[in-house]
Amino acid sequence: MPVELTILAWSMVLLLVHIFAAAHVKTKQYGAKWNMGARDERLPPLAPLAGRLSRAEANFKETLPIAIVALIGVVLAGKASEWTAMGGWIWLGARIVYLPLYAAGIPVVRTLFFLASLVGILITLWPLLGL
Repeated sequence: MPVELTILAWSMVLLLVHIFAAAHVKTKQYGAKWNMGARDERLPPLAPLAGRLSRAEANFKETLPIAIVALIGVVLAGKASEWTAMGGWIWLGARIVYLPLYAAGIPVVRTLFFLASLVGILITLWPLLGL
């Protein structure tokens, strides 16, 4: 199996971590009844940690489709290589580190890891651009 698909599978695990981390702290704040309900009621703003985890989840979901296209695309196009695998691992590794940095409220270093993840995506995507 191409390593790019393994990276993609691990990224789905990371997506679940994002979803459940954010949901866990929201449930701690708003209660189990809120979590199991229709969530129609107006709620007070999220506490700082819950807000950061929710924003980190949204940020991951914004860039995940690009990574999916890049990782599957190079496999389908027969352009997978050591470079595309390295780009995928850079992307995934940076995204793994990004989550606790965001949760801890560490601003500048978090952004550097976000930028590293974009570099990883671009390395993987490059062979598909036909340049």
